[in-house]
Amino acid sequence: MFISDTIRHLILIFGSFLLAFISGFFLAKPFIQLLIHKKMTKNIREDATGGGKAPLFRQLHLKKTGTPTMGGILIWGISILIILFSRVLSYIGIFEHSLLNRKETYLPVATLLVTALLGAIDDFLNIKGKNNGLSAKFKFFWLSLFGLAGGLWFHYKLNYDLIHIPLIGDLPIGLWYIPLFAFVIVASANAVNITDGLDGLSGGLIVMAFAIFGSIAFAKGLFILSAFCAVLIGATLAFLWYNIPPALFYMGDTGSLALGATLGVIAMLTNSVVILPIIGIIFVIETLSVIIQLFSKKYFKKKVFHIAPLHHHFEYIGWNNATITMRFWFIGGIFGALGLILALISVQI
Repeated sequence: MFISDTIRHLILIFGSFLLAFISGFFLAKPFIQLLIHKKMTKNIREDATGGGKAPLFRQLHLKKTGTPTMGGILIWGISILIILFSRVLSYIGIFEHSLLNRKETYLPVATLLVTALLGAIDDFLNIKGKNNGLSAKFKFFWLSLFGLAGGLWFHYKLNYDLIHIPLIGDLPIGLWYIPLFAFVIVASANAVNITDGLDGLSGGLIVMAFAIFGSIAFAKGLFILSAFCAVLIGATLAFLWYNIPPALFYMGDTGSLALGATLGVIAMLTNSVVILPIIGIIFVIETLSVIIQLFSKKYFKKKVFHIAPLHHHFEYIGWNNATITMRFWFIGGIFGALGLILALISVQI
């Protein structure tokens, strides 16, 4: 009976992945053509994050002007359609499990949709040349508000009030869980968004991260959540097929913000937030490089890096896109494996 249940769960997970990948793979080309037809193409920003102009950034990326963006719609759009399809099949009795599950996937799916909408508005304004999209403060405010709402729901409705520290045990944090949840959502969304600056870079790292958290969810018996991760992996891999150098289209904020925030929610849902910075080490490093650069420019009037985030610094000193992407994937894979080991040891304990 145990073997039979395990096989059914594995079929659900792999089938979800395969359906998402095949759908994304065949829809990507017409979707790219649609983006081109609708003139949903990338504008290279002129202003730096910390104010002033960004001549080095424009110098490096001016050649990307005109490349379709908002490719994240393909990722979350296919994911939502597959989830709804599974719901219909489950309702009429053809399919045993719906991927829209109150306990495991309501919150990640809601996060994916809400943050995808925020990112889509930002992308659209950027494309239309409206002040380089939404301001950083505006996005921070709405992400924080959503994060606080999620934290309140987790704490008061689901009774989450502790975090698990690998090899040590559970640490009760009470009401501090709410601001921690909000911080994780904002940090994860922005970290992936910051990293999404080179062909294939963030897509590959996101696939690794969701694969690891899908494995953690499976080990904890959260099989529907694991299947949801598989759907995101399949859809992101289909996107990545056309996003590796030279990219035919880009993810945009509608993809990076949504996937980053959803990753944060899944880390909280699996009680694995402590290992999230290990699994997402490249996201952490990229974000820190921006913080260090802004701090140094503001207080010391000097730049630590030629250009931040870090991948642009390496690009400026002569590394090509593929070299940076593969080396960052390499590092991300090593630390991701370490994070998975720590998580699985904790499950066994």
